[in-house]
Formats: sequence, C-alpha cells, structure tokens
Amino acid sequence: MGSGHAHRLYRHADSPVHALPPHCKLAAVLAFVVVVVSTPREAVWAFAGYALLLAAVARAARVPGRFLLRRLVIEVPFVAFALLMPFVSQGERVQVLGLSLSVSGLWGAWNVLAKGTLGVAASVLLAASTELRALLLGLQRLKLPPLLVQIAAFMIRYGDVVTDELRRMRIARESRGFEARGVRHWGVLAKSAGALFIRSYERGERVHLAMVSRGYAGTMPVIDVATATRAQWAYALALPCAALLICLLGWFL
Repeated sequence: MGSGHAHRLYRHADSPVHALPPHCKLAAVLAFVVVVVSTPREAVWAFAGYALLLAAVARAARVPGRFLLRRLVIEVPFVAFALLMPFVSQGERVQVLGLSLSVSGLWGAWNVLAKGTLGVAASVLLAASTELRALLLGLQRLKLPPLLVQIAAFMIRYGDVVTDELRRMRIARESRGFEARGVRHWGVLAKSAGALFIRSYERGERVHLAMVSRGYAGTMPVIDVATATRAQWAYALALPCAALLICLLGWFL
C-alpha cells in the first residue's frame, strides 16, 4: 500500500517522535487541531502557548525551524484572505495607520491566521516525522473506511506518474518552439490539460484491469500495524492534553 519512496516533507531522523506508531501521531494531531479551533480568539496568550508546544515537538523530532517555516508558505492564500477581512467586514471601525479597519474583521483575521498557522504547522510536523506508507497504515489502524484509504494510496502512488506525464508533455511543446506568453496561448494549454486527463483516465483503466486480472475484488490486503503501548499513547497525547489545559484556561480566565 502506497509508494516505496519518501515524500519531500519527510525528514529521516532517529527521534522519539519518529518512533511513535503512526495512528498515535494522527490521533494526537487531530485532537490538537480540534482544541486549537475551540479556543476563543480573544485568548491571544493561548495561541502563543500552542506555538511553544509545537516548538517543543519540533525540537523532539529534530525538525529545523527553517524547514518548518519554508513549508508554512502553503498557507499564503489563507493569509491573503485574512488580510482582506478588516477592509470588507462591517461593524465598528478603528483607525490603524490612517486606514479605517473593522474591529470584527481584525479579530476574524487574527482568528484565521493564528488557528490556520498552528494547524498547518502541526500537519507539517506530522508529515516530517512520518512516512507516507506509515500514514496510510495509521489511517487503516484508526478504522478509516477502506475505500478512502485505497483512494489515498492510489493518489500518492500515481501522483508522481501524472506529474511526470505532464513534464514530458511540456518538454514536447517546448521542443516544437511553443512558449506560453499570453492569452492567445491558453487554448494550447487547455488542450494539453484535456489530453493529460484522457491519458490519466486510460492509465487508470489499464491499472484497474491489471488488478482485476490478479484477483482484486474491491478490497486491498489488510496490513496489520503493531499495537501501541500505553507509554506510546501517553507520549503522543501529551501534546493535545497540554493544549486542552491551555484552552480551558483561555475560556475561564
């Protein structure tokens, strides 16, 4: 199940976080994100506490801060959306550097940025300390519907295949002197996208027929994952438990 190569987010290291069973880490990250989302946005200090907890996990997993920050670039679209909220939201206004901004919009932007950044950082740490195949086995261990696990496995396995097909098509266009320089070239790019879809669909049919000829009946062989010990569960759940304590303090203080 899954591909045999490591993904780009994974960093091989001999750390306690890497050694944890994948389903323990998945459950811990999910619980941590739920706690972060449940925190009132006015408890600014609580989000600083969550950031410190993630920094401690990154240190335990031997994930450099520069590596983590580079991977956070993926949330740039959400940052752009959050920056617009103070300008378009209604309600009470406040002057900031000569700009009239909405108070509710400022709180909303802070809410999106803080919770989104913490969620992405937790996901990056999970990916950096867990191989793709292990993540799939962890989802299987957590009783995710088998069909969803199969879809995820095929997406991972054949994502690189489709990407390589797209690269070959780009090289073929460039070898014939094509360069996309404006709107008038969008038609060629659209036809390339259509051709890529057809090729991917046909490849999927061939793969399915090959699997059926080998006895595939809708389910993949179940690979058992070693049961986690109580100590491993306690180590993994230390993050969401500490975050829950901070969240409760944020609600009551």
